[in-house]
Amino acid sequence: MKTRMTELFGIKHPIMLAGMNYITDAKLVAAVCNAGGLGILATARFTPKQAREQIRQIRELTDKPFGINQALALPRSKGNIDVAIEEKVPVVNYSYGKPWFIDDVHAYGGKVIGTVILSRYAVRAQELGCDAVAVTGHESGGHGGLVTTLVLLPIVASKVKIPIIAAGGIYDGRGLAAVLTLGGDGVSLGTRFTMTQESGVHPHWKEIILKASEADTIYSNKIDGDWGRVLKSKGAEDMVNSPGFPIIRSIVGTLHVKKMLGLSWWDLLSAAFGKKTEEYGTYGINTMLQMLRKAGGTLGQERAIYSGDDKIGFMFAGQDVGGIEDIPTVAELMERMVAEAEATIAAMARKYVG
Repeated sequence: MKTRMTELFGIKHPIMLAGMNYITDAKLVAAVCNAGGLGILATARFTPKQAREQIRQIRELTDKPFGINQALALPRSKGNIDVAIEEKVPVVNYSYGKPWFIDDVHAYGGKVIGTVILSRYAVRAQELGCDAVAVTGHESGGHGGLVTTLVLLPIVASKVKIPIIAAGGIYDGRGLAAVLTLGGDGVSLGTRFTMTQESGVHPHWKEIILKASEADTIYSNKIDGDWGRVLKSKGAEDMVNSPGFPIIRSIVGTLHVKKMLGLSWWDLLSAAFGKKTEEYGTYGINTMLQMLRKAGGTLGQERAIYSGDDKIGFMFAGQDVGGIEDIPTVAELMERMVAEAEATIAAMARKYVG
C-alpha cells in the first residue's frame, strides 16, 4: 500500500507508532519499524544522555527508518532535540511549541512531522517547512483537541499540500481505509499499539482495555494539567472528581520529575513560566499550575504502566478501546490492518461501480 507517507519516509506500510510517553521504548519502536511502519520514540521522559542511549539501542534492533517525538514546552526538550540531530535520527516529530530545528534536520536528510489539533496549526507547520503533519482528533488517547478526526482530517487536507497522518479513533483496516478516503496519507496508532505483545504496558491494564467499551474514557484537564483522554479507573476518576488542587501529589510529582530528568530548580521555573503558546499544542501547557498537575500526573502514569495500579494509576487511551479485542504481535496487527484496508477499499469500489 503506497501513499505519500510511505514514499516520504521510505517505509512499507502507512502506519506510524504514536510517540506515547512511558510506553514507547526501543523494543516497541523497532518492532513497528521491522514490520514496515514508522516507529516513534517519545523522549520527554528522558535526559539527553538517556535519549541517546535509546536511539542507539533502536539502531541495534532495526536498520529501518524511525523517529523521536518531543513536546517542546517541556524541560530538556532542546537537549533531546539536539541529541536527535547529532544522532541523525531520520524523523523528528514535535508538539507543543514552535520548531527552531527544521533546517538542522533537513541538513542531514531528516524529516520533520508537526503534531497539530487544528487546521490553522497544520497550515503554519507547512509554512515553517515541516515535511508532514500528524493530525490528532478528539477521539484520541492523550492530548487531542476538541475537533473529531472525521471533521478535522478533510479540512486539513483541503488546506495543506504536505502528507497528512491521522490519529484518533483508528484501530483497524477500516479506519485506515477511511483516513485514505478523507484525504490522509497514513495513520498514527497509540492505543492499538499499546495492545500488542511487544508493548511493555502491564498485563492488568491490557486486560482493562480488553474489557472497556467506547464509553469508558474520560476527557479532562485535571489529569495532568492539559486537556486529555484517559481510560476510566479509580485513579483517574478520583483526580477528575477532586474539588481542590492536588498540591501534595503535585509537589511529590515535581520532586520526582526533577530527579528523573536531572533538573535544577531554575529549569523547572523556566518551564513553568516560559512563553505561553497555543501553536501546535492543546491550549498551551506551560503555566505554573498546569506544570504542577503534569508533574503529579507523571506518578499516576508510571504506577499504571509499570506496576498495573488502577487505584492511583491512570492510562491515556482513546475511544477506540471499544473495538480492541485481542493482543496480537505488532507484525500481525499491521499485516491485518493493511489487508483489511485493501479489502475495504476494493469492496467500496465494487459497491459503487455500475
